[in-house]
Amino acid sequence: MLKHIPKIISPELVKYLMEMGHGDELVIADANFPAHRIGKRVVRCDGHGVPVLLDAILTLLPLDTYSDYQVGLMQVVPGDSTVPVIWDEYKSLLEAYHKDAEIKEFERFEFYQQAERAYLVIQTGESALYGNIILKKGVL
Repeated sequence: MLKHIPKIISPELVKYLMEMGHGDELVIADANFPAHRIGKRVVRCDGHGVPVLLDAILTLLPLDTYSDYQVGLMQVVPGDSTVPVIWDEYKSLLEAYHKDAEIKEFERFEFYQQAERAYLVIQTGESALYGNIILKKGVL
């Protein structure tokens, strides 16, 4: 056991967060995301939703202030009536940890391409549609 590491973050996840460098990205994915097809490294957190993991990760992870964005979301597909209210939770958490975080919305397939380049994909049990989020690691 270590002090100050949220219990929801497994040893495997701590290892990958530590290995990430400046500018590397991680995806916290919802349950529908094709994590194992897209991700080079996948950590499964099936019993948890994205907000609780996002909250825990933001206590540890600096975001890249040198980039034009620090966070990425998947745009709602045109014609889809879904309103991703979960984004409000994400924005609240980001405000608490990184007040000036810039959010970029990626078109669906652009999001998948971005996710393919990510260092890590965390597959959650999140059932909210458009619940995926990309974080770009910064420096301390």
